[in-house]
Amino acid sequence: MLINIETETRQGSAYIQAAVDTIKKLYRMGGNKPVLIGIGMPGLKTTDKRGINVINNGPRMIDYCTRIEQTLRQAGVEIVGPIARLGSDADYCGIGEFYARNGSFQRVQNAYYLGGGTGAADALLLNGQLIPFDAIKSWMAKTWEMKNDKGYSLERYASASGIQFIYSLHAHLPIESVTSEQIFPIHIAELAVAGDKPALATFSEVSEYLSWLIFERICTLFSGSKEIFGFVNHKREALDPVHLYRGTLLDRIVIGQRLGDLMASASGEQLLTSPILKKLYDVIQAAGCLPEKVKLAYIKDKQFIREKLILSQLREAPALGAAIDAHRTFMLGH
Repeated sequence: MLINIETETRQGSAYIQAAVDTIKKLYRMGGNKPVLIGIGMPGLKTTDKRGINVINNGPRMIDYCTRIEQTLRQAGVEIVGPIARLGSDADYCGIGEFYARNGSFQRVQNAYYLGGGTGAADALLLNGQLIPFDAIKSWMAKTWEMKNDKGYSLERYASASGIQFIYSLHAHLPIESVTSEQIFPIHIAELAVAGDKPALATFSEVSEYLSWLIFERICTLFSGSKEIFGFVNHKREALDPVHLYRGTLLDRIVIGQRLGDLMASASGEQLLTSPILKKLYDVIQAAGCLPEKVKLAYIKDKQFIREKLILSQLREAPALGAAIDAHRTFMLGH
């Protein structure tokens, strides 16, 4: 794919200016006190973890942190010290859910988090400890890495932009039109409730693959990978079916960010949450990878146990995670 350097540079400058404007606003709200900055970003980081080398939906910014720091100093914003690193937005979701008073990783030992916003964020709590997906990549893949039988990344079904893409296919509309006309997932859901066939087909497909994704997590954790999905990168090594956490049951499956908000809405409950719960019962009941006694941990009275599926309202989770990580890193250095 050819990259227009001028366009990428312009996009990068816009990203950096948006971050600077936000930090300046928070700086003023905090009484102009010196600030400690934590930032979570998608994409592959540079060696020093302070820039973006590769990113799917955005520009490369190899000097991201340096430019933010320089611009802030020029604006008179006092910072405690250099930004230590760009963290994983997915890991930060888990940290936020773990430490927040009302976080969905509170009072449980084992939980899986799927956050759907611009992209998909995966986080895991196992034996009471946060486990980064980068540490378990040999036996569990990230959502964006896996593809379905249609050849699409599972991220298409968990993210807001992905749901718009699926709708564009069913409605035979250019994705640019869907985006420019601001036809967001909540609007697509409203269309579906009103009987719009492309919108109904969209949510039928989304609920189907989200159900299989959740089931893949349940099965892989307990029994090891059964290769339910393929990989976007055909060169990725197969998942190891043997891992240290085999035999683990999930106390909670947490859906967060915009996907969680959508599923918590009246239309989302009808089009996503209820169908997902029904599909999970069906696939778990028929699953050969789960013993009967394990199935009873997830299903009861011919339905998936509703309390196992939590729709997080902690939209601040990744921001909290970034702040906590920045503070911990700073304290370790002092």
